[in-house]
Amino acid sequence: MKRHHTQLGFTLIEAVIVIVVTGILVGIVAVFIGKPVQGYTDAVRRAELTDAADVALRRLSRDIHMALPNSVRVSSDASNFYLEFIPTTSGGRYRDVADGSTGGNFLGFTSSAGSVFDVLGAAPSMSVGDYVVVYNLGTGYSPADAYRRDQVECDATPVSPGCNIAQISAISGNTVTLDANPFAKQQPPLPSPNARFQVVSGSIRAVSYICPRISTGNLTRYWNYGFNTAQSLSVPATGSSSILVGNVICTMDYSSTANGRNGILYIQLTLSSSGESVTLFQQIHVDNAP
Repeated sequence: MKRHHTQLGFTLIEAVIVIVVTGILVGIVAVFIGKPVQGYTDAVRRAELTDAADVALRRLSRDIHMALPNSVRVSSDASNFYLEFIPTTSGGRYRDVADGSTGGNFLGFTSSAGSVFDVLGAAPSMSVGDYVVVYNLGTGYSPADAYRRDQVECDATPVSPGCNIAQISAISGNTVTLDANPFAKQQPPLPSPNARFQVVSGSIRAVSYICPRISTGNLTRYWNYGFNTAQSLSVPATGSSSILVGNVICTMDYSSTANGRNGILYIQLTLSSSGESVTLFQQIHVDNAP
């Protein structure tokens, strides 16, 4: 009986020793394995942040490359940056009285009757309800500023000073009918030197990207809210929206060349997660030749 108790005592002591030694070994192994595992986790998180920022910049860049010439504008307030532009879907050339044609439908810049015109060459992709824009010069050039579409300048009254954007009411082959002809009311008339026009989707119209500049938030895309003569420093009350990326802080700036034919949009995105941040910067070329 005494021997049995002695053997049991040794067995318990041996078990305790094994547990203690095992714990020590596990602690030692954890010290050597913990850092590589943490490093792997950090690398995955950084890769995910970088990928999210890169996708957002690519999407934004693709949008900007389709912007109507001279429609890009950037503003800010204490909380956000606001990037706005008018995206185009296609474009083409209209039949012009100066191109030597002896027949067909000419887009009128002197007579309001010229609201039916022929597209030269292959007809671009466009639908009823879309907009035709000619020779957009942007903010500050009221007869040639597409943002003034919803203002009195584009209505059908004779006293209207006109603008450079009209809505499509019918399409038949290469012949396009506009709901009115604001081009003939422009003072002075501003036809395109190359008889070019751009098409703006009636279901998209102007687009805004709003992004926080101080505390992290969402980079959000807004569209189909209409046309604002002056850029609004608030979230659009109508239209649609989608979040491009979250947990982000932005820096935006836009400048154009002396002749205004080209511009550069500067965008910096800083994404954060679990106390770590990744910053990506991109310069986007803007073609402003109308």
